Amino acid sequence: MRKQRITYTSPLDALVAVSKRLSLYENQQQMDSEIFIDRYRKGLIPDETLFVEWSNDYQHYLALHQQLTGLLRAAA
Repeated sequence: MRKQRITYTSPLDALVAVSKRLSLYENQQQMDSEIFIDRYRKGLIPDETLFVEWSNDYQHYLALHQQLTGLLRAAA
């Protein structure tokens, strides 16, 4: 599998893109990301490529959400 690096113009653009990918995973697997990550961390879901990517995207989503929340608080 080739790694692909995507550059976004802002954290908000990145958050939107990651959110769209999470939505695709959720629809495909019929499971919310929060439930998935809980089960994945407990070892109930295997370390297959799809699930590793979903986990990484979810961690990226959380980091972006935290970054944007901090920026909004600083601006207020």
